[in-house]
Amino acid sequence: MITAKIVGTGSWLPKKTVTNADLEKVLDTSDEWIVSRTGIRQRHVIGEQETVSNMATYAAQRALSMAGIKAQDLDLIVVGTVTGDVEFPAVACLVQGNLGASRAFAYDVRAVCSGFVFALSNALAYHQCGRVKRSLVIGVDALTRTLDWTDRSVAILFGDGAGAAVLVSDEEEGHGVFSTHLRSDGALWDLIYYPGEEGRHPCSGVKLEGGRFLRMCGNKTFKVAVSELANITLEALAANHMGIDEITWVIPHQANRRIIDAVGKRLGMPAEKFLVNIDRVANTSAASIPIMLDEANRQQKFASGDVLLLCAFGSGLAWGAALIRW
Repeated sequence: MITAKIVGTGSWLPKKTVTNADLEKVLDTSDEWIVSRTGIRQRHVIGEQETVSNMATYAAQRALSMAGIKAQDLDLIVVGTVTGDVEFPAVACLVQGNLGASRAFAYDVRAVCSGFVFALSNALAYHQCGRVKRSLVIGVDALTRTLDWTDRSVAILFGDGAGAAVLVSDEEEGHGVFSTHLRSDGALWDLIYYPGEEGRHPCSGVKLEGGRFLRMCGNKTFKVAVSELANITLEALAANHMGIDEITWVIPHQANRRIIDAVGKRLGMPAEKFLVNIDRVANTSAASIPIMLDEANRQQKFASGDVLLLCAFGSGLAWGAALIRW
C-alpha cells in the first residue's frame, strides 16, 4: 500500500521576541503567573514588514533543502493557516510563486490550531491514491495580529511562526504516515473565535463590543481539549492495532503546558515522551506541531522505527491526530 514518508522538515520564527518581563510592563501580570498557568516564557512576534507567506516560504525552503528535493519537482502544496497576507489568493499559492514550484497545485486548509494535521491528512490522501509523489505541507500563522494586547487572558498565549514538512510516496512496509484522524464540533464554535469584519458576531452579524479581536473561553476549552485529545489518540492507536507503550514520541499542539500534562496523565504516558517548546515559542497555532517536529528532527531525536503521535486541538472546534513511523 502506498503511504507518505517525511523526508525533510523546516521552520521559521520572527526575529522579534516578547518576553513575560515585557508583558509585565503593559499588563497586570507577572512572569510567575504566566509560567504557572501556561508554561510560556516568551513568544516570537511578526514584524510590520514581515508576511505570513514569507515565513511559510522560509520554512519550506529549509524543508526542501533537508529533503534534497527541488521545488520544481513538487506535485502539491497544502498550507494550514487562518492568517493569510490577503483574503485571497491562498497562502499556498503565494508560497508556490515564491518557490517557483510551477508543477504543483496549491491550496489552504482553515482548521486554525489543527491546521497542520488537517493539511497532512489532505496530502496523505493524495499520496495514497497515487495522485502525487512529492508534497509540501506547511503550518503557519500570525495570530498576534488578531489580539487585543490589553487583554491578559489572550495576550500572553500566542506567538507567530511557520513549520513545514516534505513528503514522498513510499511503499516500505511499516514506515511513513500510518493514518490520520480528524474531528470537528461546530456546536462549540464560540469557545474560540475571531469576529467578522468590523467586529461582528459570526452568526448573528450583530456588532460586538470591544472591537475585532480573538475571543476565547479558556476554562471550557481546556476541559474539551484534554478529553478529545486523549480520545483521538486512542482512536489512532486502535486503528493501527497499537498500544500506548508503542508510542516513542508525542508532538502535541503547543497551546498550554497544563493541557499537555493533563493529556499525558489521562493516557498514563510519562511526561518525557512529550516534546514541548511552548516555553520559547508559545501557541503558534497551525505552526506549532511542524516547528516542534523540525526542532526535534534537527536535534536528531528520532531514530528509524520510532513511532510519532501528532495531535492538535483548536477553534472550530476541530481536532485531529496522525500516527507516523519514522
